[in-house]
Amino acid sequence: MLIAFSLFLMILSVYLGFPVAALGLGIGLSLIFNIDQDFYTKKIGTRLLQVGIVLMGLSINFTEALTVTKIYLPIISIFVLFVFILGLILGKIIGIDKRFTLLIAAGTSICGGTAMAAISPIIKAKPEDLAAGISIIFILNAVGIIFFPLIGQALNLSDIQFGAWAATAIHDTSAVIGASLNYGSYSVETAATLKLARTLWLIPLMIFLVFKMNSEERKIQIPVFVIFFIVAIILGSFTDLPFNSTEIKKFSQVFLLLGLFSIGSQISRETLKNFTTDRLLFTSSLWLLVILISYLLVSIM
Repeated sequence: MLIAFSLFLMILSVYLGFPVAALGLGIGLSLIFNIDQDFYTKKIGTRLLQVGIVLMGLSINFTEALTVTKIYLPIISIFVLFVFILGLILGKIIGIDKRFTLLIAAGTSICGGTAMAAISPIIKAKPEDLAAGISIIFILNAVGIIFFPLIGQALNLSDIQFGAWAATAIHDTSAVIGASLNYGSYSVETAATLKLARTLWLIPLMIFLVFKMNSEERKIQIPVFVIFFIVAIILGSFTDLPFNSTEIKKFSQVFLLLGLFSIGSQISRETLKNFTTDRLLFTSSLWLLVILISYLLVSIM
């Protein structure tokens, strides 16, 4: 019965077409019915989003993507390093545990829960620390999806500016795409391209931590879907596809909305119990600084 109802809510999410609605329905399903960790929606969210992002790549013009990347990539690289170091300093000032500080610094500077999960075995983070960090960032992602478009409109940001701001300031790719979908079609393309460029910094960070922490965990996780996204851009730009750009974007949006619903369902009652005042203060303070700094960078470009 619950599976049937969840499928109905997923279809409703696509029908409504609003990222915030999709996220909210997923959160509502999880909190009201207290679904367990093995429920199917909690397992497929990331994959659905990745499929949606790769499909989106088919509609992005290679030359335009290259132009945007050339403009912002140097800034993104400096920004990632700066935010990571800022996170380490802020964590020390507030008195946060070193490993939790590393988790949040990595998640805030690169790609949220993905980065945290990737470095967790390398730095030997406690499972409860990883769960707490991901829980807090999940909530901040939801805040970003809802409020970033409103703030962007109030600041009169262009689609490209908003896409760049979301790509540098919001933690997870899912939330970046969700916020950008609320703003404009071109902002989504800009945000996806730049966010995935930011995600690639996960590889050198993991290599650095392996040697810094003298870790026995030598497995480096390469974000493969980023490669598929780049291939999709090339295919969409230099081959004749049976679908036009508008149809591809609509198809992509279906997967993105379904993914956001599934991501929403990952926020559970247990998630909310993982919060502590000092960790919430640290993570939120770092994010607010990132929001301000990234906005200043985008506004002067």
